[in-house]
Amino acid sequence: MRLVTYDDGRVGYVTGDRVVDLGGLLVGGYTVPGTKSAMRRLLERWDQVRKALPAPAPTNSVPLASVRLGPPVPDPTKIVAAPVNYRDHRSEMAMTVDISDLAVFLKAPSSLLPHGGVVRLPYSDRRVDQEGELAAVIGRRAHRVSEADALGHVAGYTACLDITMRGGEDRSTRKSFDTFTPLGPWLVTADEAGPCDDVDLECVVNGEIRQKTNTRSLIWGVAKLVSYVSSVMTLEVGDVIATGTPAGVGPIAAGDEITVTLSRIGTLAVTVASDERGPSPTGTRRR
Repeated sequence: MRLVTYDDGRVGYVTGDRVVDLGGLLVGGYTVPGTKSAMRRLLERWDQVRKALPAPAPTNSVPLASVRLGPPVPDPTKIVAAPVNYRDHRSEMAMTVDISDLAVFLKAPSSLLPHGGVVRLPYSDRRVDQEGELAAVIGRRAHRVSEADALGHVAGYTACLDITMRGGEDRSTRKSFDTFTPLGPWLVTADEAGPCDDVDLECVVNGEIRQKTNTRSLIWGVAKLVSYVSSVMTLEVGDVIATGTPAGVGPIAAGDEITVTLSRIGTLAVTVASDERGPSPTGTRRR
């Protein structure tokens, strides 16, 4: 099932070229006040409602081409990311350490950007790179779960770009600018996405393939990531885990078009523009 957030917070599933609204499956519909998005509320009830999805009809669906997609989960409590989780990327970056030494880092949820959005480059004097990734979305609260049980806590998968400014600042700073975490176009549930350790990934910039791999080459697979992260911090429904990027990272510039395609999941597409803020106020040492 391909689940989407669309048109200012509605939720639905995609079938063919239409989006079927699922607001009727939410307790109280869209009118319940609170801080959780409709997608997070839907994922909390997914095991109960997934076999009772409404069939598409003119009264409950609209053309996919007519909606404005949002990030599949617009309000995760956290975005956890895996640094140096492919060996070819470790070599590319001339690093002697990888995820086994570095563990994970956090990105600000405010950095999320939907499919079709615009990545905004913050400074005129800093290199910014694209990093295509598979992202897992949590569907059941996870606290100290075993690696054997970890995938049972994953609702599904989506494509991610971990946009990264190079420099000496901490990763969480260089990767958390507004628009630096494109996510989408939809969340593909785990049953439809298939094995997460056998997903083809291809990242293309301006028609040129920069990154091409399969997730079987991850140093830490999804199950190990979920298990480890849950031992450090409780994962809530809707939280996002970006699993790391392979070799082929490279600079992006205003006017670029970037896509990330994941087999059985879909293609995330964004463009790039400049914020025209001028030079960075901090150092420029590359990391």
